[in-house]
Amino acid sequence: MNHSLQSRSSRSKRTIVYVLLFLLIAVAGLAYLKWVPYYSKSMLAVNTHSIGDSILGDPSGAGSFSWDAAWSYALVYFNSVWKAAVLGILLGSLLQVLLPANWLLRVLGKTSFGSTAIGGLSSLPGMMCTCCAAPVAVGMRKKNVSVGASLAFWLGNPTLNPATLIFITFVLSWKFTLLRLLFGIVLTFGVSYLANRFVPNAKQVDIDEIMKKTEVKETGSFMSRWMKSLGSMMLYIIPAYILSVLLMGAVRVWLFPHVSEVSANTIFTIILFAIAGMLFVIPTAAEIPIIQTFMSFGLGGGPAAALLITLPSISLPSLLLVARSFPKRVLFFVAGSVVLLGILSGVIGMYIL
Repeated sequence: MNHSLQSRSSRSKRTIVYVLLFLLIAVAGLAYLKWVPYYSKSMLAVNTHSIGDSILGDPSGAGSFSWDAAWSYALVYFNSVWKAAVLGILLGSLLQVLLPANWLLRVLGKTSFGSTAIGGLSSLPGMMCTCCAAPVAVGMRKKNVSVGASLAFWLGNPTLNPATLIFITFVLSWKFTLLRLLFGIVLTFGVSYLANRFVPNAKQVDIDEIMKKTEVKETGSFMSRWMKSLGSMMLYIIPAYILSVLLMGAVRVWLFPHVSEVSANTIFTIILFAIAGMLFVIPTAAEIPIIQTFMSFGLGGGPAAALLITLPSISLPSLLLVARSFPKRVLFFVAGSVVLLGILSGVIGMYIL
């Protein structure tokens, strides 16, 4: 009996140490890569009403399909995100071995709105782009976190990023901020919660039974389990990430064509830019200088408002990164919802921006 109590006490202490270690790594990484730099960028936005140049360059100087252009864009993109991408993979792999599976299941394993809300709220300190948040969402799914909670974390990182909302206010306008916040909330909490309905037999999942199986499965040393988790994640994520970003860089000239003055603020252009924004991949907050530059060349408020929602939310590369972790019908539902919300935002933007 004493041996059993001692063993249980030892496991509890080890669990506490593991959780604190995960939190320490997460806080240190986010402080270094996100929180401190974004404070400086916030001051830049307040003082200059700009946070830098558009990663797409001058929209009037668009060329043709070129792998050289793809390579150039990929270099600029990865130079902006590689540190955060490394942190995302690190946290996604460590989550699987450091955080107690039963706790994750108890808090985030249900298909209820409560689990979805906790997943969405936990994304707010992350401030990651959709691709950098994807490995963490993958790690959550591997620990049997519900589709709704995992999606809310994944979508909430780029769309409800508090720093980005500040940038939008001072670089674009408070109207853009209001649109982003409104549709970001609908996407993060509403669409994520509804996505649970697209999971076969989601309501029949027995959390208690999964928790019992999880206790048996978690064997082996921390290092061996982490190396296995990290290795499998890197083996799939890195090649898919690089190739899909190259593809997006190559076709960007077709995704974002220069529009004439006549079509600068039409329903057709809103739909076109909503789809393009959903597919294209950008670093965190890059949608702001992109929209600012496009509008300076005559783009209307409607298409700009569509890009405000669709550009950061998801992308083809990020969809590929999570493709093995979510049912295909869920991902189609999310992609369609992002486009639809982008179009609705664009229609509103036609009249208020």
